[in-house]
Amino acid sequence: MRAILSTLLILLATAAYAGGANQAAPGPDPETGTETSALPDKAEGQSCANPNALGVSRTVEVDTTGGPGFGMEHYKAYDFLQDKEVVLTFDDGPQVRTTTAILDALEHECTKAIFFSLGQMAIGLPNILRDVARRGHTIGTHTWSHKNMAKASDQEAKDEIEKGISAVVRGAGTPVAPFFRYPYLRDSKASLAHLAGRNIAVFSTDVDSFDFRRQSPDRLVKTTMERLNKRGKGILLMHDIQPRTAEAMPALLKALKDGGYKIVHMTAKDSLKTLAEYDALIEKDVKGLPAVGAERPMTSVIRTVPSE
Repeated sequence: MRAILSTLLILLATAAYAGGANQAAPGPDPETGTETSALPDKAEGQSCANPNALGVSRTVEVDTTGGPGFGMEHYKAYDFLQDKEVVLTFDDGPQVRTTTAILDALEHECTKAIFFSLGQMAIGLPNILRDVARRGHTIGTHTWSHKNMAKASDQEAKDEIEKGISAVVRGAGTPVAPFFRYPYLRDSKASLAHLAGRNIAVFSTDVDSFDFRRQSPDRLVKTTMERLNKRGKGILLMHDIQPRTAEAMPALLKALKDGGYKIVHMTAKDSLKTLAEYDALIEKDVKGLPAVGAERPMTSVIRTVPSE
């Protein structure tokens, strides 16, 4: 099923433009022994027109030096979430209609998420990805074409990661966070070392919505909340290419609020720098897409979160 999904993602992005994880992530600081030293909290200051909105309870800014891992399914060093706290994350986009519908639902609830974008989708649908940035969400990367890193050679894995970074930054039109999630949640020792050397944080998950499975939106909300209630908190994995996820999002956000859950927005201390050789490598694919920062001032897409 997911292999088919990967192929479809490539086709969708191309058409739109024309018209593992068993390795240990870096652990606590060896000198201080502090597991959450990468995560200074910052208060979330935002105005919201919806008085009953879910909102954002707090924002954490991540120091990604050394490539820390997040998500207890695979990386167990940084269990920073408190009881009833949730990080919303979406993979595989952007996509026509579904990403925008999810953005609208999040905006109505005045809340924020992380979007792990595929390189091919980013340059195929840059306007949608730029809307993600404009609305204040965190953008991470998810490889170039959704290749299984556990089955790729070391060089293929590096190329997938770096082409994806160059494409997402180019598509977003603004710097993005040094946040990365593996397709299929399958990593490799060499690719983890590469990400650590690039100071890119690696994300797994705590609660998987399994929204790629055939089910009704109501069923998706029910099963996701059951898994979350069992765990009590966590990084929630969803996909913004899935119509059922887009349809379910208003009800899911309501269920989170009714269940007493609070949203944590994860941001990065530093932005992700591309590598010049991979910027050049994707030129044939971007076909004239404006360079980063060429369309509007940085201040129009980046806002500062007030300190506590």
